[in-house]
Amino acid sequence: MFLDHAKIFIKSGDGGNGVVSFRREKFVPKGGPNGGDGGRGGDIIFKANAQLSTLIDFSYKRHYKAGRGKHGEGGLKTGKDAEDVIIQVPCGSIIKDEATGEILADLTIDGEEKIVLKGGRGGRGNNHFKTSTVQAPRYSETGRDGKEANVLIELKLIADVGLVGFPNAGKSTLISKISAAKPKIADYPFTTLIPNLGIVRYKEYESFVVADIPGIIEGASDGKGLGIQFLKHIERTKILLFLIDTTNLMDANTKKEFLKEYKTLLKELENYSEELIKKPRIICFTKIDAIPEELKKKIQKIKTDEIKILISSVSGEGLDKLKDLLWTKIQELKEA
Repeated sequence: MFLDHAKIFIKSGDGGNGVVSFRREKFVPKGGPNGGDGGRGGDIIFKANAQLSTLIDFSYKRHYKAGRGKHGEGGLKTGKDAEDVIIQVPCGSIIKDEATGEILADLTIDGEEKIVLKGGRGGRGNNHFKTSTVQAPRYSETGRDGKEANVLIELKLIADVGLVGFPNAGKSTLISKISAAKPKIADYPFTTLIPNLGIVRYKEYESFVVADIPGIIEGASDGKGLGIQFLKHIERTKILLFLIDTTNLMDANTKKEFLKEYKTLLKELENYSEELIKKPRIICFTKIDAIPEELKKKIQKIKTDEIKILISSVSGEGLDKLKDLLWTKIQELKEA
């Protein structure tokens, strides 16, 4: 099951107490203070794990507490530090403080770690409080308390290319043809209910990642259809690939129908985030195997500011050209 948000309670460990102790040995009747320090409380650490793809585990466990440091001992023995608690999350996870909204961590690279709550410092033993006037201090410090917080975890998938289009525009079919992803495909709207990631192999040793999200409809920003809850998963992409179903352009005014559909998609994206529509865009006309040659010629004559390409995921026409185009654009953006 895919889950892209969660709320959990976290608490770092308290520090161990320092101890009051004095050196007591034969022939040393008045040994000085030798109380050891308390150990450090455990930290709460979040770590990105590329093997994870959902936050579903946090539905079952919602409280994470680190242990307390051991108390100090006589003989200047420092208490043992408590073990840290490492919470594994998918790459692309953002950790926020629920109370303030502050972003505590944004983990995008496999193995990346961030200490979100530090454990309490151990208290000092009485050995630290000996002075020229106080030779036998009978006090020590208690360990510092750990910190606690309710945090929100939000997952934003990481991909190079984000697929945008109305339901049934051919997004899932395309990603299944150019990558190893196997999303559910059927001839009815909203077949895709969760985001899908596909790794596209390019040439022999190169690859890039494509994200497919559920289809957008007019009024999505007002909650219609599946709404725009999944648009956050294309916020990190470098390029947006707009898929336009050519079988919807068979009316007399092909350009008018195209502009209506395209502008609706842009409007819904803008309502969600103005940053999204600032991303480079490519227009991809799909299902050209199902339209007459005359309509193909009309579509090819449509002038757009964006690069456009015609493809068929069924026949494979244009797919290699599309991969070349996406790879070239991704490299240009990396070098910019």
